[in-house]
Amino acid sequence: MLGFSQKRLLGILIILLAMPIGAQDTNYPPMREQIPGPSNTTATKGVCCAQGGERPVSVETWKEWLQDVRHWRMEHRIRIGYNGAQYDRPELQWTQKAFIQPQMMAHDRYFYDPQAGKYTVERYLDDLNKRYGGIDAVLIWPTYPNIGIDNRNQFDLIRDMPGGMAGLRAMIEDFHRHGVRVLFPYNPWDQGTRPEGRPDWETIAHLMAAIGADGINGDTMGAVPLAFRTASDRTGHPIVFQPEGGDGGDNDPAIAWNNLGWGYWKYTFEPTISKNKWLETRYMVNVCNRWARDKVDDLQYAFFNGTGYESWENIWGIWNQIDDRDAEALRRVATIERAFWQRLGSPDWEPFVPMLRYGAFASKWPGQNQTLWTIVNRNEFDLSGPEIDVAFEPGMRYYDLWHGVELKPEIRGATAELSFGMEAQGYGAILASRQLTSEEASLLSKMHELAERPLASYSHDWHFLPQQMVNIAPTQPTASAPPGMVYIPGGKFFFRVSGVEIEGGNMIGLDVQYPWENAPRRQHAHWMDVKPFYMDKHPVTNAEFKKFLDATHYHPQDDHNFLRDWKGGAYPEGWDNKPVTWVSLEDARAYAKWAGKRLPHEWEWQYAAQGTDGRLYPWGNEWDSTAVPAPDKGRLLTGPADVDAHPRGASPFGVMDMVGNVWQWTDEFVDPHTRAAILRGGNYYQPQGSRWYFPNAYRLDEHGKYLLMAPSLDRAGTLGFRCVRDAQ
Repeated sequence: MLGFSQKRLLGILIILLAMPIGAQDTNYPPMREQIPGPSNTTATKGVCCAQGGERPVSVETWKEWLQDVRHWRMEHRIRIGYNGAQYDRPELQWTQKAFIQPQMMAHDRYFYDPQAGKYTVERYLDDLNKRYGGIDAVLIWPTYPNIGIDNRNQFDLIRDMPGGMAGLRAMIEDFHRHGVRVLFPYNPWDQGTRPEGRPDWETIAHLMAAIGADGINGDTMGAVPLAFRTASDRTGHPIVFQPEGGDGGDNDPAIAWNNLGWGYWKYTFEPTISKNKWLETRYMVNVCNRWARDKVDDLQYAFFNGTGYESWENIWGIWNQIDDRDAEALRRVATIERAFWQRLGSPDWEPFVPMLRYGAFASKWPGQNQTLWTIVNRNEFDLSGPEIDVAFEPGMRYYDLWHGVELKPEIRGATAELSFGMEAQGYGAILASRQLTSEEASLLSKMHELAERPLASYSHDWHFLPQQMVNIAPTQPTASAPPGMVYIPGGKFFFRVSGVEIEGGNMIGLDVQYPWENAPRRQHAHWMDVKPFYMDKHPVTNAEFKKFLDATHYHPQDDHNFLRDWKGGAYPEGWDNKPVTWVSLEDARAYAKWAGKRLPHEWEWQYAAQGTDGRLYPWGNEWDSTAVPAPDKGRLLTGPADVDAHPRGASPFGVMDMVGNVWQWTDEFVDPHTRAAILRGGNYYQPQGSRWYFPNAYRLDEHGKYLLMAPSLDRAGTLGFRCVRDAQ
């Protein structure tokens, strides 16, 4: 039997064991990536029922809050064993002023011109300079959503970009000449494609060193592990690491070697502070809210925290442009942040300094003989008049940075009352300084010029980006079936199809826009009069493509990956009747022109596969695994089946091999920023282990959208084509 003291000791032990490990005493525990502000700034009453209205935070409450969160920071740094040495390294300090960073699809037409066959870095940067004041870094994204169409891994897709390694180095040097740092993605989930044969951290470190890149973004990662830091340092070309997430306490130790990261934040009327930046004020957060059309919350929270912004507009080929008002706000926010980047890394940062007006929130960034305040007006109305009391110091001068003018303080004993205006849902910035440098005087002049036009005068309307379908010229009509082709009679056809994109939901601008539609969208349905035509009974084979090469001596200007599975101008033995792959859209068009044919419109492809009864598969409405090749779920491509190996897959018109062997090129769609092709039929290769791989589309009411950049990257080991010819 246990005695009383033993029982008491056991009870205490049980209570201690039941307490969460790592818990800290704080009245303001972090909410994922965010720490709440002083409690009485929160409007606890509904709009209809507030009693006496809401008031700004009091000095006493603010001091209690600041003491609390400072104590939490001090203790939490001890708990995670924090060391800030990586922020002292000169070669990594560029992160502390990399405020504006877009994620840019490598396929963006402003970045690469496929006709000229060259990168157009200046054109890309000029557009951003004009619209919102430019960028400090860029994340170039060549992998998802195309990755997984074949077994090329994420590193292969970087290497396959136009010009190869030499072209990538020259392109990155172009960005560097304009003061822009370059990052690429690392996708840890890519474990179903071709293995590299060594750890990923070594592969990405050596690849980035070889092309002169500056960092990587850890896609889907809460933290980039220390092994990546170690591997990079060993190359002699240290890069920086930017995890996408960072919202869990388990990831906090990595702040010591992850110098920057994204911020996925939730928004309330009262701002919150970034937990990661609070732990290390030199840590750069780029606030990311990719699908948002209104950017006010993102930009205000970023400015209040002295952090950066992920100016992501090309989202997997879907254009979500920053509207004019937010773009102009971004220009002004970034202009101030860049000028005071060192001040915004101050370890003495004081968020939520008391303001005189409810709905105005300020962060104070102290420094020797100079202090900066970044302020946001969360109200839906303008503010003017007295805004803040600051400690009065003789000889100190005060400047309204946002408007570029000097302020005349009202001295009230030990305080100076500053009056200025802020637009509804607008911004403010105050600088206290004894003497301006020439750069600061120039900044004041620039901001004064910008402020002459209020943000409210800029349009806050959002617009989708229309697309056009690339014309396919008709062929010379023929009265009888050419060899190897099947007659497809004309008729009324209900064309119903939807895109299988992984992201984007049902938003406008997703997928493609057919000529009869007024906007791009995922779901398509349209009655059509299909004219009669002839279609190849099978996809074009290696043997048929070889005849084309022998007759024309065709060789593409961009020949990287062209007929990659051939050796010495010949396809592998026994592959004569397999569909040709590793051909770009341009290669397929060249063959079709030589043959007196053309590529099919998507609806022609679907009509030939489906007939008029709306069936889900060429053979009927029930899945039949014997009608298609067996899926290849390994990491090495085994090659497609012969085009006539699965006769059970024939369509109502007798067209073969429509589904499950290789994808097939059809229509191309363009907008000012993106080119994409519609692929039909799915393919036999199915990489495993991730939902982010290019999705298959065996059903006849589904299609794949494949982003296009250049033939070197576009060609794939599971992508072929078949042709049509117009009938009289």
